[in-house]
Amino acid sequence: MHNPSSHSQTMEFPRETEGLPEAGSTELVDLADGDEFELEIKPVKKRIGDATVRMLTYNGSVPGPTLKVRQGATITVHVTNHGDLDATVHWHGLRLENRYDGTHETQAPVAVGESFTYQVHVPDPGAHWYHPHIREDYGQELGLYGNILVTPSDPDYWPPANRELLLTLDDILIEDGQIAAFRESETTHVAMGRFGNVMLVAGEPDLSLEAKRGEVVRFYFTNTANTRVFNVTVPGAQMKLVGADAGHYEHEELVEGVLLAPSERVVVDVLFPDAGELELEHRTPERTYRLASIAVTDEQPEPSYADDFAHLRTNRDMAELRERIEPFLKVPPDKTLSFVAEMDMGVPEGVPVVYVCPMHPEVVSDEPGSCAKCGMKLLAQAAEETTYMCPMHPEVTSDKPDRCPKCGMKLLSAKLVEAGGGHGHEHHQGHGHHSHDHEDHQGHGHHGHDDAGEAGEEHGQHGHHHQHGEPEHGHDTAQGIEWEDDMVEVNRMTTPANMRWKLVDRETGAENAQIDWTFHVGDQVKLRLVNEMDSDHPMPHPFHVHGAGRFLILARDDVVEPNLVWKDTVLVRTGETVDILLDVTNPGRWMAHCHIAEHHESGMMFSFNVAPAV
Repeated sequence: MHNPSSHSQTMEFPRETEGLPEAGSTELVDLADGDEFELEIKPVKKRIGDATVRMLTYNGSVPGPTLKVRQGATITVHVTNHGDLDATVHWHGLRLENRYDGTHETQAPVAVGESFTYQVHVPDPGAHWYHPHIREDYGQELGLYGNILVTPSDPDYWPPANRELLLTLDDILIEDGQIAAFRESETTHVAMGRFGNVMLVAGEPDLSLEAKRGEVVRFYFTNTANTRVFNVTVPGAQMKLVGADAGHYEHEELVEGVLLAPSERVVVDVLFPDAGELELEHRTPERTYRLASIAVTDEQPEPSYADDFAHLRTNRDMAELRERIEPFLKVPPDKTLSFVAEMDMGVPEGVPVVYVCPMHPEVVSDEPGSCAKCGMKLLAQAAEETTYMCPMHPEVTSDKPDRCPKCGMKLLSAKLVEAGGGHGHEHHQGHGHHSHDHEDHQGHGHHGHDDAGEAGEEHGQHGHHHQHGEPEHGHDTAQGIEWEDDMVEVNRMTTPANMRWKLVDRETGAENAQIDWTFHVGDQVKLRLVNEMDSDHPMPHPFHVHGAGRFLILARDDVVEPNLVWKDTVLVRTGETVDILLDVTNPGRWMAHCHIAEHHESGMMFSFNVAPAV
């Protein structure tokens, strides 16, 4: 196969660890209104399973310091860059002053050796986070992320809990004992984003937690992964959904799992009713990953909040919003954005060709087109007799597109694997993490609280109904979510040169940076987000709006959202249409983009202006 962006001699970011300090533990820092804090970007070495890898950190830890701040406060953060490239710090989810938003459009990049001072205002309660906004794909993968916990000014904002715990959820791609290489000149893995093969929770591959029998622990989960969607559950415990990105839900509800797309946060209270050994798990329709172990002791907490846990509250402020948004449900959208991919991997010259789906290599056509199974563009390859091989075990070959008997991976065209340049990587293993087929867990776990059970699975519907308010969808791609990298070598080969992700203004046809919108402070803007199936690679996208305001999800595929919560990121699944209502509160120039890091870096973003109130 001709590859317009073949593996050539390109400069890569450093990976050596000699002379670097060991990564430290994450610090929890209480900051009052007016306090100042020093934040330093610097490299460290960190042990992950059997590998010692070079990572980038805020203040020497992965995650960086957790900043605990009272709602309504403003703190000063002095950032010094001793990393590998120019940097900014984006304060994700915070409606702060525009010039401190931390993008290339709101500040000059901070050069290596230089500093920048941010005024960080925190108007909304919950778990927010900070991360780079230059080469986000590289910085986040290497560990540049940290939480900001904003404690509510209302002491009854959250239900009572014995304690709180912030956990970042991440994955990292390790090959040959190092983090898989990044090119300085361009982003790779642009098609699906860079999936990792080792799970990290709070920066650790084998996190051990403790709880007491009868204890209620509030978990703040933040998905800091480049592209992976997490479906989190704690079998043997009870989970109550209480909040998300920027506040509490309209209705508290018992759930069996919560779904987090990249950059989303979810707040759940977990009651541990019995002593024993439990696990925090990530469950997909086909596999289960252990994220952390939880040892529940027989010691009982004081006081007990078990009775409070059983009470499912309705929050008046959100219930009142339900009445206020009613008029917006039936009116047409103010703006409509389409999510589209264009893919050009080239055509072999001088030979007959056939067209093959890289995700379903058994789908072959004599003509260009799309895969009937997933909608992806068929890629051209030479039509001579095809040999299929396993990217993980290249000694396994076949004349049919079967699965590898050693690891279960789909066999791909040998020419496609060779064009990818080797280094197959297994996405289903990690240091200390078991992962196994979903069938081992039928009957409990990842069906949210819909309890669709086996009947739903018989029809290919993998039961994520009502997982933090998201309705069920019947797309062939397991509810419209790409759970794993199903085309490893093709994905590795994709760059902005051969894969272009686009946000398109349906009214004007403008794409990405050419989109030109202006709103005013006080506007209520209805945005329709359409994830096109008529695209070279249909897949889900987490759509994030910077601090111009916050939004409510109105409806998904014309189904009214049953449980309101303030959001800054929404997962738009494959083929789905989502209506959101943006409450515009901050003047300035603000960014909106897909939060799959490689999509963002390939140009799937735009900025819009907010003028003062009329």
